[in-house]
Amino acid sequence: MPEVTEERPYHHGNLRVALLDAAERVLREQGADQLALRDLAREIGVSHAAPRRHFPNRQALLDALAVAGFARLDSTLRTAMAGAGEDFASRVRATMTAYTRFATDNAALLELMYTSKHRPDAKQIAEAAEAPFGLMIELILQGQAECKLQEGDTARIGIVLFATLQGIAALINGKLVPPELLDGLVETAVEQFLRGARPLP
Repeated sequence: MPEVTEERPYHHGNLRVALLDAAERVLREQGADQLALRDLAREIGVSHAAPRRHFPNRQALLDALAVAGFARLDSTLRTAMAGAGEDFASRVRATMTAYTRFATDNAALLELMYTSKHRPDAKQIAEAAEAPFGLMIELILQGQAECKLQEGDTARIGIVLFATLQGIAALINGKLVPPELLDGLVETAVEQFLRGARPLP
């Protein structure tokens, strides 16, 4: 007799979303190596062939996860920045806090996002990454326009800021620093960034 999963219908209310949700849960709990379309189909309750209507193979599913991750990161940063108002220091603080929280709450997803982004054939992922990183460049441009940050290469300033955020997240994700220290570390990083990058008198 065929397995029960073989007899399940193809139809699902929103199969693509359900697959991505289940895949992210597996990614978070077990790692990318454990992701398999057949296993996800069994978990959701559809035939083993059904996922291929949206994702022809496992790599397509991983790429979709990465694209969705960058979209969520962008939304998270924009929401944080909008809630901070127009004050530059407040926007920097809100953005840096939002990023590090996202990075520590979604460590496995973030790793997938960044490793996938650099594949030669990952154009869609690279394009999705432009939105959140573009937002950080816009923030630096605001600081320069308001004479809160020194003039110069915005990309270089952005790399330094990004490296600081990634460093804090890596320490926490690697269990080298307790997660309850996150907010305090970000606050210190904000103060040092604003002080170190301001224009010389």
